[in-house]
Amino acid sequence: MYNFSYEKVSSVDKAVEIIRSAEDGKFLAGGQTMLPTMKHRLADPSNLIDLGGIKELKEISSDENSVTIGAMVTHAAVAASIEINEAIPALSKLAGNIGDPAVRNRGTIGGSIANNDPAADYPAAVIALGATVITNKREFVGDDFFTGMFETALDDDEIIVSVKFPKTEVAAYMKFENPASRYAIAGVFLAKTADGVRIGVTGATACAHRGMRLEDALNQDFSPNSVDKIDLPVEKMNSDIHASAEYRAHLVKVMTKRAVQACT
Repeated sequence: MYNFSYEKVSSVDKAVEIIRSAEDGKFLAGGQTMLPTMKHRLADPSNLIDLGGIKELKEISSDENSVTIGAMVTHAAVAASIEINEAIPALSKLAGNIGDPAVRNRGTIGGSIANNDPAADYPAAVIALGATVITNKREFVGDDFFTGMFETALDDDEIIVSVKFPKTEVAAYMKFENPASRYAIAGVFLAKTADGVRIGVTGATACAHRGMRLEDALNQDFSPNSVDKIDLPVEKMNSDIHASAEYRAHLVKVMTKRAVQACT
């Protein structure tokens, strides 16, 4: 690693103050991406501002219509939360299958969303559930937050404070995972509400996105067979050593079918 200045803060305001004065400051959440990136000399921040001391970012709350998760809540805490499991069981299940125990006990929901890895799990849930990403400056509708591979609508001095997930009638998350990392080679989060079906897809393309064609088919006929007639744009799919574009397109449909079956 290169030399850098490390500061652990106890408030969002202090974190913002430091990063605004830093030459090239970065916020540190769970560190599951930032630290390996620095170790391999792919990043050289002048300052690391550790958000782990901000208590307000570690809170979970719920009301009649939604559950709100603080940005620094770990994956393990999401998986174990009674409030989250009662409100949206699929979200707890998603968190419980991220990485391994070490990753789940250090990685955070805010860090995952802010990093926006194209194979991460949470972005699909944010999109499918129509979540609201709340920062120290503003609020984003989930559909508008993820802008590209490892890119979001966040400003450099903007911190995710919490994510608010509306409760839903039924939801399910299915992914075909890399057996080593458990990242999604293709993952589908399906949420069914009174307004219809919403689908978030991850792992298949450069950025998590809504599966509009799948939604249209399922809103007409909520059954696994309705997915068979959908043609997904293979040219937009990722292709690498783990799966070809054609295989990922196939997997998206298979994971959607499994999600529908889990919801019926």
